[in-house]
Amino acid sequence: MYSFADTLLTINRKTITMSGKNVLVIMSDEHARSIMGAYGNPLVQTPTLDKLARRGVRFENAYTPSPICVSARASFATGTPVFENRCWSSAEPYYGQQQSWMHRLRNGGHNVVSIGKLHYRSAHDDLGFTEQIHPMYLANNGVGWPQALLRKPMGEFSDTVEMSSQLGPGETSYTEYDRKITAAAEDWLYHRAPSGIQPWVLFVSFICPHYPLSAPEEFFDLYRDVTIPQPNSQKPDRQQSHPVIDVMRQFWDYADHFDGESEQTGLKNYYGLCSFLDDNVSKVLTALEQGGHTDNTQIIYTSDHGDMLGNHGIWGKCYMYEDSAGIPMILSGAGIEPSTNSTPVSLTDLASTIEETVSGQNVPNSTKPWQSRPLQHFIRKPDYERPVISEYHDGGSPCGFYMLRKGCWKLVYFSEGHPPLLFDLSKDAKEKNDLAGNSDYADTLAALTEQLFEILDPEEVNRMAFSDQQKLTEHLGGLDKIKAMASFNHTPIE
Repeated sequence: MYSFADTLLTINRKTITMSGKNVLVIMSDEHARSIMGAYGNPLVQTPTLDKLARRGVRFENAYTPSPICVSARASFATGTPVFENRCWSSAEPYYGQQQSWMHRLRNGGHNVVSIGKLHYRSAHDDLGFTEQIHPMYLANNGVGWPQALLRKPMGEFSDTVEMSSQLGPGETSYTEYDRKITAAAEDWLYHRAPSGIQPWVLFVSFICPHYPLSAPEEFFDLYRDVTIPQPNSQKPDRQQSHPVIDVMRQFWDYADHFDGESEQTGLKNYYGLCSFLDDNVSKVLTALEQGGHTDNTQIIYTSDHGDMLGNHGIWGKCYMYEDSAGIPMILSGAGIEPSTNSTPVSLTDLASTIEETVSGQNVPNSTKPWQSRPLQHFIRKPDYERPVISEYHDGGSPCGFYMLRKGCWKLVYFSEGHPPLLFDLSKDAKEKNDLAGNSDYADTLAALTEQLFEILDPEEVNRMAFSDQQKLTEHLGGLDKIKAMASFNHTPIE
């Protein structure tokens, strides 16, 4: 547990507003939105999350700012895209270098408490929380996964066999950790949540359904006799070939270690972990209700990124396909009327969403449509044509690449002269038909590319990322030192 002295809470205290509401943020790790009943999956059992969606607003087109934990969570904290906060990779975390929504609310006198996974640098940093309970920081004493820096020349990653070789059912350090998170959240909501008029924020951050793919027995049993549909475009002759994606498939070769039987077992365990997550969320929401906070609390459910789950011949995250870059996002609770919303939104939007909810005052619109905006604004006025972006500058990729979602269109732009991808998601939800080389869509491609360049210069951002990573490589002692550092598939529980 990590706490700031109470005297810090009196600094810059703002006028208390009685119209603000508490916020309970529940974040999972690597939850593909397609594996949730409310998003149309008929097999997975996620009754708590589905009920939350029915009672609130389900955003159909929510995205991560980067399909990798460290970068996504930095953007969640700051409300800024990766190219602004420069937390490019799994070795470049958030450590308080840019003011977070947590800082602003804490300095305004609000209780801002985290329980569970943070994936920020260390306990020695001021991240903005008033208290951190059972936090998970980066491994290697805050260095993280430095092998992410080895992109030119590309490093090697031999640990991918672990995903398919550690299949459940059973308990893991991750499921045990999530049980501990749930117990702490229950205790806080039952016994410690402030009951005065000053609203609070509780950030409950689970680690499941992130692999290892081992669900507790009772949740695996929900799918033991169920046949999970095979992933789409699974066979090599049906996979989309692209010079960057092909390199990444070779680096992140998780799929190569599965066969038909182990893939079914892996999918059943992933589904089981989603149901295990749902059960933990149920316990937290029960504590919220029985603790007497339901009438003045809004609830956000989301995930940091998704998982490919074998689709396109890929397991894991790191890609701009919907399974990896798309995330669930639900806003529910006090004052929220049920609906679905097609506005493209981002994890970055949660910073201003939380601040508006807690303050009870309208947060002014940012100057650019893609910047952080409160979800409440889109509830009042949906905007299907709003552009949102995602970026990737992490391990396995020889260059930076970017997603732009606007309306039904998705552009994936690869720097350094690699060809783009273009999808019409209204007709091609599984992203099998790349339209970028089709002359009929040349105007659409040009317009989306121009829109992306209005937001950022992808070539300059790519250069910035490589420059920062080169400096960090030198700071850590060079390539040989990095290669000798501990590598891992998933952050160990320390």
